[in-house]
Amino acid sequence: MAITAAMVKELRERTGAGMMECKKALVETDGDLEAAVEQMRKSGMAKADKKAGRTAAEGLVAIKVTPDNKTAAIVEVNCETDFVTKGEDFQNLVNNVADRVLADKPADLDALMAMPISDNDSTSIEDTRKELIAKIGENMAVRRFEVIEAQGTLSYYMHGSRIGVVIDLEGGDEQLGKDLAMHIAASSPVCVSEENVPADVIQKEKEIFSSQAAESGKPADIIEKMVEGRIKKFLKEVTLLGQPFVKDADQTVEQLLKSAGATVHRFVRFEVGEGIEKKQENFAEEVMAQAKN
Repeated sequence: MAITAAMVKELRERTGAGMMECKKALVETDGDLEAAVEQMRKSGMAKADKKAGRTAAEGLVAIKVTPDNKTAAIVEVNCETDFVTKGEDFQNLVNNVADRVLADKPADLDALMAMPISDNDSTSIEDTRKELIAKIGENMAVRRFEVIEAQGTLSYYMHGSRIGVVIDLEGGDEQLGKDLAMHIAASSPVCVSEENVPADVIQKEKEIFSSQAAESGKPADIIEKMVEGRIKKFLKEVTLLGQPFVKDADQTVEQLLKSAGATVHRFVRFEVGEGIEKKQENFAEEVMAQAKN
């Protein structure tokens, strides 16, 4: 069967693949457009599997909130380079994933990846991810998500597209919620209050501070007081309530909340790539390697 330019054009529009790749698929399937699409999807998934080991530490955070501000979804989707995050295809993937999380509240990441990418497209999120990897040529991963159900009212803040915060606030007003979300984005507290800090984290810090204090040669009772003081300082630094408020360093967040008659039940903060070990590469060597290929 003769392969026309119109057939190649249609296949390109449906798959986003290159002209020669589309023409080759049409030749191999004797002009059967649907068979060519299926073949290219399978080929793309094979390519995606080969890229799975590559570090994806860039990406986007997205937040979706119900109209009543009672439920929110926050997601992080990663790719390899910042350049890809500016593309419409990747941004659509992130937004569709966030919409799906908000609508269906999946139990875990595996359940999410098996869900359809949208109400108008039954392709699973996992298959969509692999197809996009094949099209763009970078590894991508839906890294994490969380659904927040409010006890009070939800406020949120996006710092660009790399840091997202959702906070569950009871009392206060909309401006207070936004200010606190901005504070969390900037100051990165670990949890709301001292009671929420895991005991093993405190114990680890005590061991570190004790070791440092012991080098001073001071008596044991003095060392104990030094360690207690360091732990108190540490707890203020890592808890939301203990931190100085970013818009008024003369008061803590706890004092701000008390004056407003408000309570923070919880918050979630996502930052793109946090905790991912990035591979350090020599740019000149990378260019040379690409040139040789």
